[in-house]
Amino acid sequence: MAKALLGHVGGPDPRMVQEMRRLQQRVRDLEDEIGRLQARNDQLSASVADVAVGATDREPALA
Repeated sequence: MAKALLGHVGGPDPRMVQEMRRLQQRVRDLEDEIGRLQARNDQLSASVADVAVGATDREPALA
């Protein structure tokens, strides 16, 4: 009865195992992409901050 409730008799369904592995790989790929995007965002934020600091160091044009 318990086996019938689980929906299978002879162990895990190979299609289910394959799909689980595919999804796990997709999650790893997306986590790697998040890391790359965060690093790029940090670079861009730093460069914007550098430009903003450089802009405040200049003398006003009409002073």
